[in-house]
Amino acid sequence: MIIEDDDLQYEIYEEALTDYDLVRVLTGTEALQSIARNPPQLIILDHILADGELGLDFLADFKDLLPHVPVIIVSGALEVQQRMKALQGPRRAHYCLIKPLDLKELTETIVVALKECGETEVVRQFEALERSRRVDVEDLLSRSTDRLLRQSQIHKLLAHSDQRPNISALARQFKVARRTIIRDLQELIRRNEIKPEIYPKWEAGIDEDDLSG
Repeated sequence: MIIEDDDLQYEIYEEALTDYDLVRVLTGTEALQSIARNPPQLIILDHILADGELGLDFLADFKDLLPHVPVIIVSGALEVQQRMKALQGPRRAHYCLIKPLDLKELTETIVVALKECGETEVVRQFEALERSRRVDVEDLLSRSTDRLLRQSQIHKLLAHSDQRPNISALARQFKVARRTIIRDLQELIRRNEIKPEIYPKWEAGIDEDDLSG
């Protein structure tokens, strides 16, 4: 879809984009009506449109209706700050090109947009999310396994002892923080694997250094 009110500019698009089926509208209002009937795969959006409309005023509506359809803004009327704003946020355009157009840049941008955006972008986002979840799960399992192994070793060291352990020494031995050893001891006590006397229940106000044995 090309949202462009200038006939000469549209003729340039027709000559440069002969490999594509083009749908032209003159205003953002007309574009919204057309999108509802026939969603495009890509939108080229001018800023200064017919009937006094401004293309950027409709960008959020386009992205609400077609969140993953690439939008290429083509305008010579936008300030740098306006272009930057249009390319930021959840309802952003994918690209912003400046008139007069470099037709080679336009065609290359369209090829990349159709290949990398749209359904491909959705699939890539889901794949990234799944990879992230797998990494999180693997990390969680790894940390859980390390914790259980450490607690098993601590249990062997303390199972037959009535003495309060040296927490700092255990932290150095297992290369973890003192608070990690304290949590391990508390969990072992809750599971009745070591005697409660070995590590009295922590109370607010007690310095951990007082519990080092």
